[in-house]
Amino acid sequence: MVIQNPYSLSIQEVLSNLGTSKKGLSEEEAKKRIEKHGLNKIIVKKKITPLKIFFNQFTNFLVLLLIIASIVSFFLGELSDAIVIAVILILNAVMGFFQEYKAEKAIDALKELASPKAIVIRDGIKKEIPSEQITIGDIVVFEEGNIVPADIRIIESSNLKVDESILTGESTSVSKNSKKLSKQKVDISDQKNMCFSGTIITYGKGLGVVVAIGNETQVGKISKLISEAKPKKTILQQSIDKFSKAVGVIVIFLAILLFIVGDMIEHNWVEMFIMSISLAVSAIPEGLPAVITLTLAIGVQRMSKRNAIVRRLYSVETLGSVNIICTDKTGTLTKNEMSVKKIWTNNKIFSVEGVGYEPKGDFIFNGEIFNPSKDFNLKKTLEIGFFCNNSSIVEEENKWKIIGDPTEGALIVSAMKAGFNEDDIKKYNLIHEIPFDSERKRMTKIFSVSGQKTAFVKGAPDIILELSNKILIDGKEKKLTPKQKEEIKKIVDKFAGNALRVLGMAYKKLPKNMHKFDSEVVEQELVFVGMQGMIDPPREEVKESLEVCKQAGIRVIMITGDYKKTAEAIAREVGIENKRSLTGDDLNQMSASELKKALKEVNVFARVNPEHKVKILQALRDEDKNIIAMTGDGVNDAPALKNADIGISMNIKGTDVAKAASDMILVDDNFSTIVKAIEEGRHIFSNIKKFIIFLLTSNFDEIFLVLTAFLLKIPIPFIPIQILWINLITDGFPALALGVEREEKDIMKKQPRDPRKNLLKTIIIFALVAGLIDFFATFFVYLYYGLKFPINKARTIVFVESMLLELFFAFSIRKEKQSMFRTNPFENLQLFGAVILSLILQLFVVYVPFMQPIFKTVSLSGIDWLVIIFVDFTAITIIDMLKPLLLRD
Repeated sequence: MVIQNPYSLSIQEVLSNLGTSKKGLSEEEAKKRIEKHGLNKIIVKKKITPLKIFFNQFTNFLVLLLIIASIVSFFLGELSDAIVIAVILILNAVMGFFQEYKAEKAIDALKELASPKAIVIRDGIKKEIPSEQITIGDIVVFEEGNIVPADIRIIESSNLKVDESILTGESTSVSKNSKKLSKQKVDISDQKNMCFSGTIITYGKGLGVVVAIGNETQVGKISKLISEAKPKKTILQQSIDKFSKAVGVIVIFLAILLFIVGDMIEHNWVEMFIMSISLAVSAIPEGLPAVITLTLAIGVQRMSKRNAIVRRLYSVETLGSVNIICTDKTGTLTKNEMSVKKIWTNNKIFSVEGVGYEPKGDFIFNGEIFNPSKDFNLKKTLEIGFFCNNSSIVEEENKWKIIGDPTEGALIVSAMKAGFNEDDIKKYNLIHEIPFDSERKRMTKIFSVSGQKTAFVKGAPDIILELSNKILIDGKEKKLTPKQKEEIKKIVDKFAGNALRVLGMAYKKLPKNMHKFDSEVVEQELVFVGMQGMIDPPREEVKESLEVCKQAGIRVIMITGDYKKTAEAIAREVGIENKRSLTGDDLNQMSASELKKALKEVNVFARVNPEHKVKILQALRDEDKNIIAMTGDGVNDAPALKNADIGISMNIKGTDVAKAASDMILVDDNFSTIVKAIEEGRHIFSNIKKFIIFLLTSNFDEIFLVLTAFLLKIPIPFIPIQILWINLITDGFPALALGVEREEKDIMKKQPRDPRKNLLKTIIIFALVAGLIDFFATFFVYLYYGLKFPINKARTIVFVESMLLELFFAFSIRKEKQSMFRTNPFENLQLFGAVILSLILQLFVVYVPFMQPIFKTVSLSGIDWLVIIFVDFTAITIIDMLKPLLLRD
C-alpha cells in the first residue's frame, strides 16, 4: 500500500492507490492498518531492559569494591562475612532496581501523557486522536501552529507555509500547494505538495493524506543520526553530584588512610579493608540521584492527575521557586465558553439570549423579542460571523460542543439562533482565505455567491474600523465619517467595560476578474457592518487561586490581546491588584528602563502580541531573584515560553509548537491548575530536601564515631557488615517513604524559595549538626555504658542505638518547622510501615540465634533498651528543637 513518489501523482491517483477518500478511512479500516503498519512512532534506540537496570546496580565503583571484599573474605575463610556482604549487595540491588525501574515507568507514562494529538477525518467526521494512532491513508487536517504528524501528500491548501528547517536547514518558511509535480525524482526541498513529519505549519491551513509513518517518514529514515537528548539534571541533582564526588574523594582518602594505619597498628587487614570500604559506601550518597528522580517522577504523576503535564522532569524544582506568573486571560482566567450577548449594528444594540453553545435563544431589542430576519444589517453581521469562520459545532450525547476556536464557535451559535445552518454553507463557494494571526488581528474569507466575489472580514474592531471607509446603514452602503468612527469606538469601550470581547464585521465586493487576493488590496476600503460582543465569564475557582498566590508571595500579571477595558474588567472581577494598565502601543514607545520602572505598578497588559511578551519577560528577568512562569498558546508564543523559567502551554487551545516549546501543559487551560502545580512543586522539593537530610545525617554520625574510636585507640564500635546493614537496608525504606510525605499545611503561605540561596549548604549544615548530636549520643552510650560489657554486646548496643536513632529522626524530619511530638505518626503510613519493617529486620539480626554469629550480635536486656531509648529520645528532642532554626527559609 506504500506508494513511491506521491508528489508526482495526482490527488485522485494518490487517494485511489492508498484505498482512501477525502472522507477518510473508517475506524475499522484504520485499526486494520495500524495492526499491519504499526504505530506512528520513530524508534531511535532500544529501551533499557529490566535486566539491564538490575545489573547496572552492580557497576558502581564502591559496590564493585564490596564485591571484591566479599570474594577476598570468602577465600580467606571468612565465609559468614562473605555471605552477608553478598546478601546485602543483592538486597541493595533489588532496592536500587525497584527505584530506577519505577522511575523509568513513571517517566514513560509522562511521555504518553504529553504525546501530541492530531485532527483526522474518519467516517467523514473530524476527530482528534493521538498522533501515534495515525496510519497510512488517514486524512489529516492541519493549520497554523501544528507539527506535521507524518509524511503527508497535500490535497487541499490555503496560504499554506511550512518550516522545514528540521530537514533542510533552511529557516525561511516554504509555500505549499496541492499541485502534482511532473518530475519523478525531486529533492525534499522542492516537493511543494508534501508536508513532512516533524515540520511546522507556520501559516495557513490544509488537508492531506498520510503516505508514510514512523521510521518510513523522511525524518524516520535519518533517525539513526538523531539521538534523544539526555534528560537535564536539576540544579539540586547537579549540586548533589558535585557534593558526592567531593565527599567521595575525602572519604576514600580517609578509608585508605584508615586501612594503612590500621594495618600498621596490627588490626586485621581484611577487617580493616572491609571497614574502609563500608565507611566509604555509608558516607557517599551515591543512591541519591536515583531517589531524587523517582520522587520527581512520582510527584509529576500526581501533577498529571491534577491536570498539569510536566514535560521536563527538571522543571519541577523550578516550579517551587516561581514568584511571578504571567498569564493569558481567555480560557485561563476565564472559562473559554464564549457566548454572544450583545450585537451592535445599524445604530442599534441587540441582546442575545441563550446558554452555552446550544443554538437556541431569542434576540431582544427595546425589551421585546425581535426577529433578526427583519433587519438586513443584523442578518449581515451574523452572516459574516458565520461564514468567516473555521470552527464548527456538533451535538454529542445531548450536549453541544465546539470543534475549533470557542470565539468562532460563539459566532456560529449566534448565527444559528437566527436560522443559519449547514445548508447555507453549500450556497457559498469558498475561493480563498487570508488567515488570522496575532499581528494582523483579523481574518478574511473570500466567497463566490451567484457569480459575485465577496470578502468577509472579521477582527479587532479598531483594526476593522481603520480599514473601512464605508458603513452599512439600513442595508445601504454610506460613507464612514470620523464622527461615526468615534461613536463606534465609544460602543466598543462600553461593551469592553462590561467584560465583553468585541469583534468587528465588514465586507467588500470584489471584481469578478480578480484572481490574486493580496491582503493589502482585499482588506482595504471595507464596508463596516457591525460588532458582536461576547462574554467569557471568569472561572469560579480563579479568585480563590489568586488569593492563594497572594499568600504564597506570587505576583500575577495578566497579558492579553484583548481590549484594555475588557482586561481591566476581568482583572477587577477575579481580584488581580492593578494600579495601572499598559497596551502594546504603550510598550512600543517605552524603553527597557521605562518598562522596568512601570512594572512596579502594572499587572495588566492588553492588546499585546507575542513579541511584547518577550519584552515584558526580559524586563522582569532583569531582577535575578525573579523566577517567571509564562503561559502561551500560539506559534509566536514559543520564544517567550522557551525563555521563561517555566513555559506553560495550553492543551485545549494551544498549538503543537507552543506545547513543544513549553515545560508544562495545562490539560484544562485553567489558571488554578498552575497554582496547584506550583504547590505540588513546592511539596516535591520539600520532600526531596527531607530525605537528603535524613540520608546525609545518617551517614555523618557513623564516620565521626569510627574515626573517633580509631584515634582514641578503643575498639571500633561497629563491624563492617553492621555499617552496611544500617546504611543499605535499615535507612533505605524510611528514605523512600519520606519521598511521599504529605505536603505541609503552610506550604503555600511561605515566600517562594530564593534560587540564589545555596540550599545544599543549608542541608549540609543541618546534617552536620544533627550528625554531631547523633555522634555524641551514640559515643556516650558506647563509652560510658557499652564498653562495660564484652565487645560483641557493646557493638550490639551501638548497632541498635544507631538504627533506632535514625528511625526516630525519620519522624522528626517529616515536618520542617513542626515538632515531631505534635504530629500524627500514622499520617504517613508508608513511613510508619517502613520504620516497622526496618525495626523488625533489626530485631531479626539481633535476636534470631543463627543471625547472631553472622552479625556478631547478642540479645539485649530490657535495661539495655531503656538506656538506648532514653539517650536517643534526648538526642532527637535536641535535634527537633534546633530544626526550625537550622532549616529557616
